[in-house]
Amino acid sequence: MFATYLIGLREGLEATLVVSILVAFLVKSQRRDRLPQVWAGVGLAVVLSVVFGSLIQYTSTSLLRTSESRELFEAVTSVAAVVFVTWMIFWMRRAARSIAGELRGKLTEALAVGSLAVAGMAFLAVVREGLETALIFYAAAESVAGGTGAGSLLALVGGIATAVVIGFLLYRSALKINLSRFFTWTGALLILVAAGILKYGVHDFQEAGVLPGLNNQAFDISATLDPNAWYGALLAGMFNITAAPTVLELVAWVAYAVPVLVLFLRKPAAPAKPPAAPATDAPTAAPAADAPTVASAGNAPAESTATTPEPAPAAVDAAAVPSPRA
Repeated sequence: MFATYLIGLREGLEATLVVSILVAFLVKSQRRDRLPQVWAGVGLAVVLSVVFGSLIQYTSTSLLRTSESRELFEAVTSVAAVVFVTWMIFWMRRAARSIAGELRGKLTEALAVGSLAVAGMAFLAVVREGLETALIFYAAAESVAGGTGAGSLLALVGGIATAVVIGFLLYRSALKINLSRFFTWTGALLILVAAGILKYGVHDFQEAGVLPGLNNQAFDISATLDPNAWYGALLAGMFNITAAPTVLELVAWVAYAVPVLVLFLRKPAAPAKPPAAPATDAPTAAPAADAPTVASAGNAPAESTATTPEPAPAAVDAAAVPSPRA
């Protein structure tokens, strides 16, 4: 259930941060009259996400008659969930610094259009997180014992509730956390969760007869990793690490987790600086005859120590010439 809690926490906090940015912008812009449209868009996005999740569950349990079709459906949703998780964590790492400015710009444009545009903008900003949450929750819950039961659903709701509380405290400036570090750690954990979901999808493809090797086990360490022990249940529930995986399951888990973790944890390269413009020889005025040189601002003394007593020519600004006396 920790995996579904983590999904609710991560996706819920992303949606909460988006909403808090929109609300804060409207409050600071003295446009509180548009807040009802924002909440209407958020509410519609939540309802649509719940309906989408219910539709996935109904399709799996009621519309699909044979076990092979259900296994194939779960396999396809698992692969889709892995794609969404991977895209989401890399997108968030790339867009974290600019998301606030982009949202403010889009909301400014929506305010100029009207109420429906404001509600639509809030809806689109939240519905993506909601649909991802519904799909990933279904795939993650089905990959562990118990499926999308009451325990998994409560864990998801608990993660979302925790995210809402954290987002509210951040909005009220009562809590300060390093969001970059938070999203890095949760992103790494979600990659391991996604690897387990992919492993489960491969197993479903094998049970549906699409992939071979259902009975070809890579190893069996049940004597060491007891699936009935608390640590065995924890590893299986979080990352779908089991004692007797098939060869294809193991290959899928490792082939996804290792390179994606390396790419995600690697620091992004700094943007290349534009090449400096070539220096050009600026035209300079002809120096005045016998005029003393003015020192730079950082090194110039309070009074000049030049010994040449001749006054400056009329063409030179007298204020820019040092005093002729020490």
